[in-house]
Amino acid sequence: MGENASFWESLIYAHPTCTTWKQEAEGSIYHLASILFVVGFMGGSGFFGLLYVFSLLGLGFLCSSVWAWLDVCAADIFSWNFVLFTICFVQFVYVTYQVRSVAFDREFQELYSAIFQPLGISLTVYRKIVLCCDAEVITLEKEHCYAMQGKTPIDKLSLLVSGRIRVTVDGEFLHYIFPLQFLDSPEWDSLRPTEEGIFQVTLTAETDCRYVAWRRKKLYLLFAKHRFISRLFSILIGSDIAEKLYALNDRVHVGQGFRYDIRLPNFYHVALPETPPVQPSQHSHRLQRGSPRRKPAGVTNCGSFLTP
Repeated sequence: MGENASFWESLIYAHPTCTTWKQEAEGSIYHLASILFVVGFMGGSGFFGLLYVFSLLGLGFLCSSVWAWLDVCAADIFSWNFVLFTICFVQFVYVTYQVRSVAFDREFQELYSAIFQPLGISLTVYRKIVLCCDAEVITLEKEHCYAMQGKTPIDKLSLLVSGRIRVTVDGEFLHYIFPLQFLDSPEWDSLRPTEEGIFQVTLTAETDCRYVAWRRKKLYLLFAKHRFISRLFSILIGSDIAEKLYALNDRVHVGQGFRYDIRLPNFYHVALPETPPVQPSQHSHRLQRGSPRRKPAGVTNCGSFLTP
């Protein structure tokens, strides 16, 4: 215990205290290094934040090395600062290489800027999403079908990059799919990972289209590894389905300016304006007999659109 006490006493009290302070300030190089340190530690996160931090810290350690070599003439101070400068330089080169390695084609870069960047998705996360679809953009020629009603299996999730897709059911027009919208979000959302299904609508290209497709099994494997990506796609798909539902709602006009909300379960059972109104008692009696109901002009059954 006595030896330990003497060691700590010598460590603390062996050095003389500062009785007088230097009147002159250190050179400009020392102050420049301090400024670079202060500004460098204000960097943010992400690739570009790391580039900012390592570049300014590296310059700060370089200035400290020059200051130690010219003003202080201390080999140990110079050595430590030069080693730290080398580490920052290596880290800067490594991060720069990573930034270049996540570069994308023009269409994927535009897709990132339009959808994922506003949500704060980093390039590393987006790179995993792009690799899941093999970084491939598929072309669909005009009047070619992406899916056929009752025939095409639901085995992928696709996002339209350019062009316009027409959605029909039993030959009746439902709505259009525009760029940056999913082609098969309702079908995807209606199935569990272990279930299989087929399209209940037909998707036809009205113009030359290009889209990105993620295979179902491969995308679910990505979701299992990265829960954040799973939540991200859940939000994007839910928003896309809502937009499609409201697109259908805009088409539902009955009578003289009346609009029926698609969120009402029996909106499409409303009789045509010219049809004589049915009394509640008669209406109930017809329901019990199971007689068919007429749909208003231009209205289609959304049930076939939402369920596989």
